[in-house]
Parts: sequence; C-alpha cells; structure tokens
Amino acid sequence: MSSTTNNTEPNKTTGQYHSVKGTIVETIGNTTGSQSWTQSGREEHAAGEAEYQAAQAKGYVEGTVDRLGGKKDAVIGAVTGDRSQEASGNLRHDKGQAQQNINDPST
Repeated sequence: MSSTTNNTEPNKTTGQYHSVKGTIVETIGNTTGSQSWTQSGREEHAAGEAEYQAAQAKGYVEGTVDRLGGKKDAVIGAVTGDRSQEASGNLRHDKGQAQQNINDPST
C-alpha cells in the first residue's frame, strides 16, 4: 500500500493512513466537483480499510498461535514439574490473549 516501504505485510497504521487520506481526497473531490478526485479518494479509502482489516486478522491469528502454544507449554511444565516452562507458557498464553483482544474484529 505504501510507496515508501517494500514490506508486503498488511499494516494497521498505513491502512488507517490511507483510509483517512482517501476520505479527505474524496471530500475534496465532492466539494470541487472533481469526479476523478472523488473516485481516487474512494479507492484509496477502500484499500486502506482492506489493509487495516488484513493486518487485524493477521494479528488475531498470531495471538491465537501464541495463546495455544503458551497453554501447551504451561500444561507440559505443570505435568513435568518444570515451573520455569510453566511460567513461560503462562506468559506466552497471556501475551497471545492480549494480542487477540487488541485485534478482535468484532470490537
């Protein structure tokens, strides 16, 4: 989405930027009667929203992986008596849950 980076990963920040910029360009187009600006703004807004949603979904999935992996490590640590592995697993689980909460598409 951004011409200043070569990163192909979706990004919430650049998604929001393009969404807002697109809305501004569309508003200018509507105000001035410039159909090309209006259309360009709509397209950039839609692309920005799509990028934001893709980044949000990616973050949610990453949180799920951490949450499940952490739970597995915590259980194995508890069963084997390895308190360090159990604590590490609990931290990873909590980190994953926080990442899921931040990227929950229903909020």
